[in-house]
Amino acid sequence: MNDNRLGSAVSPYLRQHAENPVDWREWGPEAFAEARDRDVPVLVSIGYATCHWCHVMARESFSDPGVADLLRQDFVAVKVDREERPDVDASMMAAASAFTGQLGWPLTVFTTPDAHVFFAGTYFPPEPVQQVPSFRQVLGAVLDAWRERRGEVDANAAAIAAAIRQGAEADATVVSSDGRDGDEPRLPSVDTTHAVLDQLRQAEDTTYGGFGGAPKFPGAPLLELLGDLAADDPADGADARGLLGRTLGAIAGSELTDADGGVFRYATQRDWSVPHYERMLYDNAGLLAVAESAQARGIAAFLRDTLRRPDGAFVAAQDSESTIDGRRVEGEWYRRPLAERATLDPPPLDDQVLTGWNGLAIRGLAIAGARYSDDEMTSLARGAADAVLAAHVRDGHVAVRSSSPRGTSSAPATIEDVGLLAEGLLELALVTGEVSYASAARVLVDDGLAGRFGVDPVLDSAGTATGEQPQTALRSGTVGLASAAATLAALTGERSYRDAAERLVADRARSGTERPLGYADALGLALALGRPSREVVVVTADLADPMRSAAFGARRPGTTIAAVTPAQADEWAAAGFGLFESRAALAPAAYVCHDRVCALPARALDELVAQLAG
Repeated sequence: MNDNRLGSAVSPYLRQHAENPVDWREWGPEAFAEARDRDVPVLVSIGYATCHWCHVMARESFSDPGVADLLRQDFVAVKVDREERPDVDASMMAAASAFTGQLGWPLTVFTTPDAHVFFAGTYFPPEPVQQVPSFRQVLGAVLDAWRERRGEVDANAAAIAAAIRQGAEADATVVSSDGRDGDEPRLPSVDTTHAVLDQLRQAEDTTYGGFGGAPKFPGAPLLELLGDLAADDPADGADARGLLGRTLGAIAGSELTDADGGVFRYATQRDWSVPHYERMLYDNAGLLAVAESAQARGIAAFLRDTLRRPDGAFVAAQDSESTIDGRRVEGEWYRRPLAERATLDPPPLDDQVLTGWNGLAIRGLAIAGARYSDDEMTSLARGAADAVLAAHVRDGHVAVRSSSPRGTSSAPATIEDVGLLAEGLLELALVTGEVSYASAARVLVDDGLAGRFGVDPVLDSAGTATGEQPQTALRSGTVGLASAAATLAALTGERSYRDAAERLVADRARSGTERPLGYADALGLALALGRPSREVVVVTADLADPMRSAAFGARRPGTTIAAVTPAQADEWAAAGFGLFESRAALAPAAYVCHDRVCALPARALDELVAQLAG
């Protein structure tokens, strides 16, 4: 009998599997209690709604009645949406790394009833292919080990869980440390961070641009680091600017960028051809922070026209597959001319609204909007912020990780949601001058620094919860939280925020000096924290005042830039942001400050430019 329980799920990925003959369960204590009662292993299958190989494995294996019977009889089968549950994905991925270096999705994990992983892999085909066993063979081997070598299985699972728990405890110590223990980690020096550029030069593909061979990813955090390195030291930044420009040019001029401006997740070939056609909000949002003008406007148009909901929030992604002439095909819709696409059903959307990913989009749109004086980008950022604050934040705190047209997910908010939303709101506040966004961000940062996140009962009882893994595509929530704290330090004068930022990012940044691809975002923030704080405030009632664009054009590591009207300056000061005290009396004027010690007000563009160059 089919007892599949995914039909009422909020997640679009889980609902895609609602008609499988497999008796899927959602992740939760009930599934693991059932496994404990039956004394059977748990299959945890992790993917997401726009994942092509997840679709393939679903068609090949999870739609097979024979496989479904085997799973029903000898396992408890659990489906997890990695976008809805990044905490589960991070823990399972950390454990899976003990079994394979080829991590990705679908992620196929086998655990004990206590949620301790004892075997893992990714996609398994329906029939053996070269050295890759079939999914049925994997199930048979897992059952054999479970029944015949149970002691070995339990011992291995316990050892992996202990290793993960040790890492999680170290992460928790960094987040919650009050900074008075005397042995907190130190940031890498500015020179050490700049030396990472040598590694990136050597990794560059000098023929086709980008880094390494196939597959090629856009890698927004790494590109932003290159921008930071170039801006930090303009005299010696030619190499960083060259690397950045060549990579952005390769992305913009290749098949990785679609005709409508959106960027695909990666290219399967070294020359940036044959894209993996799914389009993720996080890739496009991350690129906005560093993209050239035309590229940024194309990405913003894609977000506006494809991923934006009527309320202003952005959904998570667009699928690689679509139905054309009655057949489900990968990539075909994208290969058609734009005019012809309009006559066909587009690839479906992963219609989840994810708090953290929207924070990333708010940040990217606000940065690009300020850099290119593009009011529409700023308006899109504002719309997303207002929508997420209204639907996902309650009494000032992030209460919702994920929602969809089918309701609100029970998934707990993570550091990604708190950190990236806080960072995005602060960028928007500095561009629009609206202090309400900064005040909301300050509450979120305080929550994040206090470790106020939801706790999953299964991971908590198993002791296998883990922090964020190194990542190349998506800005880390820990780095977002640290960045927001550093910005608050500049705006309020409260040193404790800067101390917290340094604690949060130090270990990740030091890891980044050896592995920059996984920790590029942390290196960029470490560079900013290694410089004396510089604050620039433009006070003018004229939104077209050239001092505004001159100030935002001076963005570099360690600099916080705000533009406000005189009335807004008073509102910021009244809300406790000391940088704005007494700024409204003399307008138009710009203030360039170093660690909140300000030069004489600049009353004209040339004066401001001279001070910014100093």
